[in-house]
Amino acid sequence: MVRKARIRLTSTDYKKLEEICGELKTIADRTGVKIIGPIPLPTKRLRVPVRKTPCGQGTATWDRWEMRIHKRLIDIDAEERVMRRIMRIRVPEEVYVSIELV
Repeated sequence: MVRKARIRLTSTDYKKLEEICGELKTIADRTGVKIIGPIPLPTKRLRVPVRKTPCGQGTATWDRWEMRIHKRLIDIDAEERVMRRIMRIRVPEEVYVSIELV
């Protein structure tokens, strides 16, 4: 029985997230391992409305700041050579990776 690795990727920058997903797919294609994903999970939106005036006087005008957290899920067969290649990938600071063996 082949064990599976579940890789969860989260980031605020979706371009870098897609880059890492592409690298994982090429590793799986080169080694001939079964891969499922990347499955896009719902994007979390953190919203912060802030008054424009620092003193609180004047018209009630607001700045609406938003930070989006993008998530992807990848299931891959956890062969030793594949996992070694995955561990060697250079991951940017904005991307958080967690690997769980299932």
